[in-house]
Amino acid sequence: MTEAQWVQRWLERAQDDLLAAKRLFNDYHPKMLEISCYQCQQAAEKALKAYLTFKEHSFKFTHDLLELCIVCSTFNTGFHDLEGDCSDISHYATDARYPNKNEIDEAETEKTLQKAERIVTFCASLITSEEQ
Repeated sequence: MTEAQWVQRWLERAQDDLLAAKRLFNDYHPKMLEISCYQCQQAAEKALKAYLTFKEHSFKFTHDLLELCIVCSTFNTGFHDLEGDCSDISHYATDARYPNKNEIDEAETEKTLQKAERIVTFCASLITSEEQ
């Protein structure tokens, strides 16, 4: 598998996770809020890792979106604008997967979907524009 194909696989997985998050929120009754937020975190994580793979930069095993975003910002300062989004949704890697005392509501899930979409879209657009 070529490096470009590997980057594309990371990006496709990110986009699939984002699509799953949207469907879990929009198409199910009752809405699957926790799993949707988890899928948002996964989408953002894979998009950031796609960008780092594109830049041929190795990364350690982590679910910490802010840490990944900071590394990405060494290649493109536009990632600084995503640090808040990354920080806000990073905790869903664990919090949304297990029973938790903090309830996730629809408004929080909608915001999480928007943040994840910004991250995935930004990474995908950079990969596309920088390939050329």
